[in-house]
Amino acid sequence: MKHSLVRQTIIDTASNLFYQNGYNLTGINEIIREAGIAKATLYSHFKSKDDICVAYLKNRNDTFLQQIKAFAEKQEAGKSQVLGVFDFLSLFFKDKSFNGCWCINTFSEIPRENSKIRTEIQNQKKEFLELVEGLVVTNYPDLSQKDQKIIAKQVYLLYESAISESHIHQEAWPINATREMADAILK
Repeated sequence: MKHSLVRQTIIDTASNLFYQNGYNLTGINEIIREAGIAKATLYSHFKSKDDICVAYLKNRNDTFLQQIKAFAEKQEAGKSQVLGVFDFLSLFFKDKSFNGCWCINTFSEIPRENSKIRTEIQNQKKEFLELVEGLVVTNYPDLSQKDQKIIAKQVYLLYESAISESHIHQEAWPINATREMADAILK
């Protein structure tokens, strides 16, 4: 197998295991076994489990940002594009593999001093906030920059609440309720 293909296989395997079972409950040997590789092969691509985790987080985030942005931008211009993030979450929630937010799940499992993973997660949350802000700016150009930023942060916080609470309750009502709240904010 090509070097890049082996690396991606490791990332994909770890991604599925980390997302479904959790970071702490997934061992290196399980990743090796599921990926069908040798231990030396894994360590030739990644120095540590933390490095695999960062690759997992980046892989999930890149895919998520591309998909949610494309989904939102396909909606009718205006309020519908911003609310599209909640509609996307609704579809994500209905997927049989839904297990909440990979960032929050991982963040809750790592020790406070793990700055490598913590920083990656914080950066990803900033990227998502920037995506939401971009949707607000594009669809509400007449608002002041200050108001655009305030609304983007409110929508972002509602989204984050929706993904966490829908995971906790295993029900869609948090997504629906936060979408309605966002709709009221977006005049």
